[in-house]
Amino acid sequence: MGQILSLRHYRQEVIAHSHEHAQVVISLSGSLAFEIDGRGTLLRQQHLVVVPAGAHHTCGSDQGSQCLVLDVPSQDWLGESLGSHADASRRLLDSAGHLSLDANQHQLVSWLANSPVNDPLIARQGAILLLASLNNSVAPVTAKRLPFAALDAYIDQNLAYPLQVIDLARVAGLSCARLHSRFLSECGLTPMDYIRQRRLNCALQLLRHSALPMGEVASRVGYASQSAFSAAMLREFGASPSKLRRESGDN
Repeated sequence: MGQILSLRHYRQEVIAHSHEHAQVVISLSGSLAFEIDGRGTLLRQQHLVVVPAGAHHTCGSDQGSQCLVLDVPSQDWLGESLGSHADASRRLLDSAGHLSLDANQHQLVSWLANSPVNDPLIARQGAILLLASLNNSVAPVTAKRLPFAALDAYIDQNLAYPLQVIDLARVAGLSCARLHSRFLSECGLTPMDYIRQRRLNCALQLLRHSALPMGEVASRVGYASQSAFSAAMLREFGASPSKLRRESGDN
């Protein structure tokens, strides 16, 4: 990814791609046909579209269109740059949207369009102001929550096998980048941390409510090594599997 803010001219040639960062495209002149994940819209002056990270999109303009484009560097950049506004920006950027600018936002966009946006300081500060203004004036985009019931069922059915983020992304119907972002915003964990916690909580239940040998418990929750399993349980619960089992018997 190049600079944060850029001026781009769109022509008849259709662009069709996706990228692992969120993007905001603001029309300055002309009209631009836009389709995001199969949903179409027409982008006109003083309007913008939000393209979530990983979303497949196509665009093209019969008569030509000039746009100001904000390429959001990363989730970390949002947190570092927007502070208390970061969560609202994450929600905004997580779902495709077509929004109109108010008078103040239009003035800001016009100023940026006539500024040297290739200057890193102007680009960074302009992007921060733009995102903050959208958070203040636009009703939060209501995102459909992750399908945790389906994700939990899939993890439980495959506890004994290696699981990757891409496996959960398929269940949720999202890209890996969007799934990672949604997990952080909805439960404060990465997908892999969520899988690990579910594995270990299942192991705890097996220790407390079954007489399975320790190696069998480890195997059922995806640990080939009993020592690795014991170390993971110690980190998670502050006690070894054998101690956790004894405590359950004592109670």
